[in-house]
Parts: sequence; C-alpha cells; structure tokens
Amino acid sequence: MQRNSRKVTGTATKWISVLGVLAITGAGNISAGRADEAQAKSLLRAMSDYLAAQKAISFDYDSNLELVSTQQQKIGLASSGTLTLNRPDKLHATRTGGFANVEMVFDGKTLTLLGKNANLYAQIEAPGTIDQLVDVLRDKYHRPVPAADLLMSDPYKELMPPVTDVKDLGSGVIHGLECDHLAFRTKEVDWQIWIAQGARPYPCRYVITSKKVTGWPQYTLDIWAWKAGTEVASDRFTLEIPAGAKKLMPGEVPELNEIPAHFSAKGAK
Repeated sequence: MQRNSRKVTGTATKWISVLGVLAITGAGNISAGRADEAQAKSLLRAMSDYLAAQKAISFDYDSNLELVSTQQQKIGLASSGTLTLNRPDKLHATRTGGFANVEMVFDGKTLTLLGKNANLYAQIEAPGTIDQLVDVLRDKYHRPVPAADLLMSDPYKELMPPVTDVKDLGSGVIHGLECDHLAFRTKEVDWQIWIAQGARPYPCRYVITSKKVTGWPQYTLDIWAWKAGTEVASDRFTLEIPAGAKKLMPGEVPELNEIPAHFSAKGAK
C-alpha cells in the first residue's frame, strides 16, 4: 500500500511539475503578447509624434490598388506620385497611372484638382487646415484621400480608436531601409505599417485590407525619397489651369477616381 501510495504521489508530483511549467509558459506568452502590443503602440505613437512635429514634408510614393472582378480575379492598379505638405494648411500632390495624370493643390483656402489627360478641373472653397480639408473631401464630396490618416496633425488619434487587435511583427526591409513592422485589426479593415527605424520614424509602407468586401481588396502605399524640414524644396502651392480646360464638379472629373470607368460595375467585363 505504501509502495502504491508513493507511486501515485510520484506521478502526481510529475503532473504538477508539468502543469506548473505549462502555466509559467502560458503566463510568459500572455506577458509577451501584452509587451508586443505595448511596444507596437509605442512605435506608432513615436511615428505620429515625429510626423506631427514636421512643419514641412515631401516624399515620392508608389501605390497599388487591388480590386476583385465579378469573375473573382484580383487585379492591381499601379500609380506613382509626389506629395509636398506644409503645416497646417498647404498641400501639393500628384498621381500618375495608366489611366490618370492628376495634380492637386490646396493653399489654405481653395483646393484645385486638375485631370491633365482629359483637361478637366474642379475647385473647392475649403478654408481651413489639412485636417479639415480631408474631412470635407470625405464627408461632403465622398472623395476620401487614400492614406490621409498619415497626413493628419495627429495620426495616432486617427488610426487607433477603432483598433481591436495589435501586433508587433518584428523587422522588415522596405527600399533597403530596416523598418518596424506592425499589424492592426478593426471590424472593417486590417492594416499594416512599416516604420523606418532610427531618428526619422516615417512610414515606409502602409497596407489597408478591406474585410467587408468579397475578395478582400487591398491598397498599398510605398513611401520613399523622404524629406523633412529644411530638406523640403520650396513650393508656391499654386496650380496653373491650362487654356481650354473645362471646369466640373469634383465628382465629375474621372481622373480623380483611382478606379477607371471600365473597371466599374457598368464597365466591367
């Protein structure tokens, strides 16, 4: 009896030891997860603070908008462009793609949009800051600016409220530059961001994936040739309208839409 008792006791002791190790490991994983989440938020906050502190910014970018056709084929639309920003109320951006050649200038009072291929333009009276302009374009004209959250005066405040899950995925390399790779989830979208390591934590890549649309279409923005402060070339933030250009409402200038007409539901094949 004593022998059996010792055997049972020994077995129980072994299981207690195993469960104890598992419990410690599990606690370690939970702690590491929370640490990763805290680190990811800290890195995003550092990027946001850095961007907000820059009175002048300029960069080149490449974008890729992946669509899903009615035949469930994923198709990418690629564009490139430039952007110059002077806080709080000056913005000059260009976008060139296979179906568009667009230039946009905001001088603090008026936004001018020019579709160069079609020689069409639109003007919007929108006095205020860049933050206010983004809201007007989204809410009044239903023209959301892709990745506009990164241009706002407090990107962290714009990005974080709807987030339900945060991950620090370690390092990645974008255009030869080592970056911190972070992933976030909301009910509507998943998004990832790669932030340059070092004293200039600017966004090198920003990826937004829509979870509410069939096929999970995705928008990718790669940022390079980053300049800030005195590195930024002077810009008059004016746009000359070509002779003969026709003035339309913002929603009527086809080149302002990143999706060409023949990719729409009516034009889809």
